[in-house]
Amino acid sequence: MTASPTPTPVASDDQPIVHLKPRVEPDAMAWRNLRRDAFWQQIPAFADVSAEEFATFKWQEKNAVTSPKRLVERVRDLVSDEFVEDVRKGFAIAPMAVRISPYLLSLIDWSSPYTDPIRRQFLPLGSEHQADHPLLTLDSLHEQGDAPVPGLTHRYPDKALFLALDTCPVYCRFCTRSYAVGLDTEEVEKVSLKASKARWARALRYLRERPDIEDVVISGGDAYRLKPAQIKEIGHALLDIPHIRRFRYATKGLAIMPVRIKPGDPWLEAITEVVDRGRKLHKEVVIHTHFNHPNEATGFSQDMANTFFERGITVRNQSVLQRGVNDDPATMQLLVKRLGWLNIQPYYVYVHDLVRGTEDLRTTVSTALELEKGIRGSTAGFNTPTFVVDALGGGGKRDAHSFEFYNRETGVSVYTAPSVKADQLFMYFDPLRDLSPSVQADWNDPKRRQAMIDSALESARREMS
Repeated sequence: MTASPTPTPVASDDQPIVHLKPRVEPDAMAWRNLRRDAFWQQIPAFADVSAEEFATFKWQEKNAVTSPKRLVERVRDLVSDEFVEDVRKGFAIAPMAVRISPYLLSLIDWSSPYTDPIRRQFLPLGSEHQADHPLLTLDSLHEQGDAPVPGLTHRYPDKALFLALDTCPVYCRFCTRSYAVGLDTEEVEKVSLKASKARWARALRYLRERPDIEDVVISGGDAYRLKPAQIKEIGHALLDIPHIRRFRYATKGLAIMPVRIKPGDPWLEAITEVVDRGRKLHKEVVIHTHFNHPNEATGFSQDMANTFFERGITVRNQSVLQRGVNDDPATMQLLVKRLGWLNIQPYYVYVHDLVRGTEDLRTTVSTALELEKGIRGSTAGFNTPTFVVDALGGGGKRDAHSFEFYNRETGVSVYTAPSVKADQLFMYFDPLRDLSPSVQADWNDPKRRQAMIDSALESARREMS
């Protein structure tokens, strides 16, 4: 006779549960604490603006700061004369024009503007300017060189980047497309990539002729600036191409003007229409957005994210690693966990590209390596971003830690991209200020600079052999 199995003991409700980890008080979970106060009323010009008016897309557009003069008018009573002059000098040498939404302007801590992480991203200061790296080029990622038709970059085997337009709802200082995005400045005459049916037709024709392409990024510029009819025109055209399996609309708009996203908004309804049709065709259509600091996310952001979530629309985030913004473990971890709380998936953190006029924002590759170590394990793996280097010269995105060789003394890292451009070596260069004075001097001497590069390339080849 077979004995009956011994029943598993069941704990009763009155038995104590042993907590192996210390309890966490609600106040310590800062990523859940989202601002819902009238933070915009600190700006004198917005002091009497109601929450309903502030949350209106047209009001946000109308009151965007689009010139240094208008910026001064908004914050003149909050800052010193020295700061005002510093901003004027900063814009005189910046590669990007100024455009900042009232939402972002109001989130800046104007009692400490020099150190505020949002100010650093959008308002250049003359006092912070550092000389560009000696090997900087305007299109450092070689996007134009990898473009078979204007505004369409085909670098990866099955993916293309479709630059639909050249304007944005805000202009970031660190924009890697400062060669094309926004108005001409005193420093840069832009390549024209304006929204154009003729240009789009050539790009779509190329995509139809390339059955190997399955994935498209619709960017620019910023998809927030596409009219609802244009969102649908591009989206349905891509859905009509049989071999296109997935695409995403790239927009910083969700981070810098989340008040727009509410039921009935034509832009949102256009996105929803394309996503819903894509789902019926078994094709993935998602949104990629761009938060860089936890202070950028507020109650408005949560309402926006909930709206997308309720409609079954996936939102992923790509950040740029920046000095004084998100380059310490506590800030980056808070950003990642806050995005996860909002159901926005942290996807990539880019090591800052070599962009004209932004050397003060760049960090080293080793900074990215340490940050990734610190974040790994703090939350679910699918909510843990990958830190990447977009290799100079068109090698594409490489895991920051996947270098073939990295000399922290000279700041030269070397990567391969076998599936993108086989048998080539690609480099990234740390900012000079993080190197020793003697190495900085070597970088400023063309012969010694070339010797450091040659040595790094030779070391990488040895590691690979």
